[in-house]
Amino acid sequence: MEEKVEKIKSDLKQQLSEKRYIHSLGVMHRAQELAKIYHYDETKAMLTGLVHDIAKEMSSEELIDYAEKNQIPIKEIEQQKPNLLHGKVGAHLAKEKYGFSKEMQEAIAYHTTGRAHMTLLDKIIYVADKTEESRKGDLAAIRQLSEENLDVAVKYFLTLSIQKALEKDIPFDPETVSARNDFIHEKSIR
Repeated sequence: MEEKVEKIKSDLKQQLSEKRYIHSLGVMHRAQELAKIYHYDETKAMLTGLVHDIAKEMSSEELIDYAEKNQIPIKEIEQQKPNLLHGKVGAHLAKEKYGFSKEMQEAIAYHTTGRAHMTLLDKIIYVADKTEESRKGDLAAIRQLSEENLDVAVKYFLTLSIQKALEKDIPFDPETVSARNDFIHEKSIR
């Protein structure tokens, strides 16, 4: 396990900017913390957190080209905002390069948008990405909340994502709306 982590760290250090690499390490550590709290496999959470942004710094053209070459479906919103593809492309890369399981791939694929019926790993990576230590802003309260009720923290960030898109008058991925609706209807979180 330690060898695999070091190999991935070495790969990422070569292909990501220093800022993105530091963020990836932060998500890895935060995912491990949340996995421990919520009794999830810490190794899976760490590896998934570490690799979640492997495709983040690919250009729009590279993301679309990679998706097309690897038969990764591209939704209309992803055509408009190709950066949204970094999750799906990253998930495919994680499988091809490191043999990640389907569950780990899906957590990477949906770490930006969320989705209806999120798994525990999906939630851990989604929240870890937004609350790791290098993130700017006053996140102490939501970090604390995420350690007490992960579902409420996920819903908070889904709502925030939709609000920001509305304020900027930009399109947002329908997966985010589906995820938020799921938390309201299925989990009765209001």
